[in-house]
Amino acid sequence: MNPYFKCILCSLLLSSGFVSAQLGKINGNVQTTEKQLVAAAVVTLTLVKDNSLVKTEVTQADGSFEFTNLKNETYQIAIDNPGYKPYSSSPIIIDESKQELLVPQIVLETQKTNTINEVVVKKKKAFVENKIDRTVVNVEAFITAAGGDAMDVLEKSPGISVDQNGTITFKGKSGVQVFIDDKPTYLSGADLEAYLKSLPASTLDKIELMTNPPAKYDAAGSAGVINIVSKKSKSKGFNGSATSRYSQGKRPQTRQGLNLNYLNDKIRLFGNVGYAYQNPINDLFIFRRFKNADASTKSLFYQNSFLRSQVNTGNAKIGLDYYASDKTTFGIGFTGILKSSHQKTDVRSTLTNAASVVDSTIVANNRENEKFKNGGINLNYRHDIDTLGQKITVDLDYLNYNTVTDQRFKNFVYQPDNSLSSQDELKGNLPTDIVIYSLKADYTHPLPNQGTIEAGYKGSFSKTDNIADYRDVISGSEVPNYDTSNHFKYDEVIHAVYLNFNTSYKRFTFQTGLRLENTESKGNQLGNVEKPASTFKKNYTNLFPTIYVMYKLDSIGNNQLVVNYGRRINRPYFQDLNPFVSPLDKFTFYSGNPYLNPSFSNNYEFSYRYKGNFSSTLSYGNTSDDINETIEIKDEIYYSRPGNIGKSEYYSINVNGDIPFNKWWSANVYSELTYSHFQSRLYTENLDSSGTFWFFMMNNSFKFKKDWSAELSGTYTTDVTSTQFVLLSRSNINVGIQKKILKGKGSLKLAANDIFYSSLNNGIIKNLKLTDANWRNKGDSRFVALTFTYSFGKSFETKSQHDATGADSEKNRVKN
Repeated sequence: MNPYFKCILCSLLLSSGFVSAQLGKINGNVQTTEKQLVAAAVVTLTLVKDNSLVKTEVTQADGSFEFTNLKNETYQIAIDNPGYKPYSSSPIIIDESKQELLVPQIVLETQKTNTINEVVVKKKKAFVENKIDRTVVNVEAFITAAGGDAMDVLEKSPGISVDQNGTITFKGKSGVQVFIDDKPTYLSGADLEAYLKSLPASTLDKIELMTNPPAKYDAAGSAGVINIVSKKSKSKGFNGSATSRYSQGKRPQTRQGLNLNYLNDKIRLFGNVGYAYQNPINDLFIFRRFKNADASTKSLFYQNSFLRSQVNTGNAKIGLDYYASDKTTFGIGFTGILKSSHQKTDVRSTLTNAASVVDSTIVANNRENEKFKNGGINLNYRHDIDTLGQKITVDLDYLNYNTVTDQRFKNFVYQPDNSLSSQDELKGNLPTDIVIYSLKADYTHPLPNQGTIEAGYKGSFSKTDNIADYRDVISGSEVPNYDTSNHFKYDEVIHAVYLNFNTSYKRFTFQTGLRLENTESKGNQLGNVEKPASTFKKNYTNLFPTIYVMYKLDSIGNNQLVVNYGRRINRPYFQDLNPFVSPLDKFTFYSGNPYLNPSFSNNYEFSYRYKGNFSSTLSYGNTSDDINETIEIKDEIYYSRPGNIGKSEYYSINVNGDIPFNKWWSANVYSELTYSHFQSRLYTENLDSSGTFWFFMMNNSFKFKKDWSAELSGTYTTDVTSTQFVLLSRSNINVGIQKKILKGKGSLKLAANDIFYSSLNNGIIKNLKLTDANWRNKGDSRFVALTFTYSFGKSFETKSQHDATGADSEKNRVKN
């Protein structure tokens, strides 16, 4: 056994022997005089002896709250919720004889609502919440994303942007890992974008943004982790919701979704199903200027592509939790996605000489049909060792991704007099199968001073099988094309152990962790009759520390300073290691890179926070062997492949704040200024690119009388430099209005997205050998959407639900 593992495993065993302090717990429930449950109410716990703040919690959807890890003291509970009279409890004593208390039902009395010019004051969930190790964005705060998908929500989150290839960047950095309920998506680029568009926004609860995730999370993701958390009902009985949306841009799109939950004393059954029809279009223009050695123009290339797609996606999720006892829960969950897409691309390419005289014109008719299937099974176990927070959780996951893509490329070459000089046809069949197994176990042990120690192990096995079968069609017969045909297999095994510790001392809060990961991989290119087979193997072990320190500048914590550091790894996506060359058109090819190395990054942050309403953060990060898309020009042919960038670093400052202009109008503002610098040897050129960009986002929320509300939001980004690419400035303005109907159980939302049609993907490609290049991509970003939602069923009490988190980082590394 690796000595690193022996050391960490010994630490884990020792940690389980820590002496458990006798810590207490207080539970309660809040409702109105009309017996309506009160959600999102802020509950504060203070010490009676000096009135100092101990903890703050927010009530769940069923009105419940819980304070844990409490010392033997005398406490008092207070609630000051807008629209209700302030509440204060009588003294609550925690001692050796009373370690767990259920306070009597708390009833809030309604007070008169102040009206201003027909505007009523109502409590609204905060748009952004700051925690010691993450920023939380509440999905319910978006009207313009209502009835949309996960990608709609992400694009409206602070610091998040998406480029023309669907690559998600976080605070200007690529390499971010996207998780769904602590499980990775295993996808990247346009495939990840398509997957997120299949997830209805109505099923999402919040977005967690983590630049330096705790040691409990996989170390993958040089830019951090975006965790998309689904809604989870804790209400006893049967309840659910239905959502229907229709949108109209240049093409119509629709989405339907149904969520169902049932809970009794022994079982919880939950699930959702959804269907989406998407009909996106793209108008893409590409320009390339080829140069002589003296930089004079040699020839010009113009290409117009019009892409039309039809995508049908169905997704389903169902889970069952069985409560064997008050302390033990067994669970099983199934997930599945079926997607079929049909894309037609009409391309017209024109080649001219330096004087813009036409040399030839190529007309291409390209077709691509794809079928994607994803299925997953999760088995989970949770056991609460005691009532103080000591627990064990185990997750076992199986995931399968299967994609079959059929391609056809037809090219017709015309002379300047429009006579046909030649034509060719290429067919491709590309099946891909990925299987992933994962085992994850976690142990949590409470400590004094509201501290906790966590330890765990994770093992994952991934197996990838890719086939590229290309054939030239000559005189009606299909002839194998061995230049582009290939068969590639890749296996990977990752073992990881971690230890995480957090505690508080006076005004300080500490959280630190250490994660050890060992990776063993093997690639096998089987070759064909013309190309020899080749293999590679890699084995590496690395440590990943994280540390967070928070200091309260005042006794109640209105002013806080937070410092954090983390080391991360970014492993290549599975299919990026596949060396085969795939044509996108006659002049553009994509290939993988079996020689990709993992990249390692160090991230540092220093933040100031005020009352949870304002924060400002200074950041610095550096990455070695950063994995990015690279472009090479050979014989005037464009090759796109992933590559390692020797060194990259960034400096950034951002501010985020909630502004209550008055009782009916509030806004959230996020602004970021980032400088990036990239250095590397790239093919025949030396890459040394840098740039500074500014990002601004504002989300205005309005609350009116008679259950009307509205939203006005917008973003603006200046030019962004990223390795060889400069993404030109872009902006968007969105507006939405909502009316609650059917006694508050339903709502109608009308939203208009990108109303000035300014969210266009335009850019420049640099560091190309004797070539200048740029592009302009006009999508269907401007549309109007009407969404209807309806909630039904009754709710009573609550039970805990296990969040299955077995297969973490592997999902982020699959391309469908």
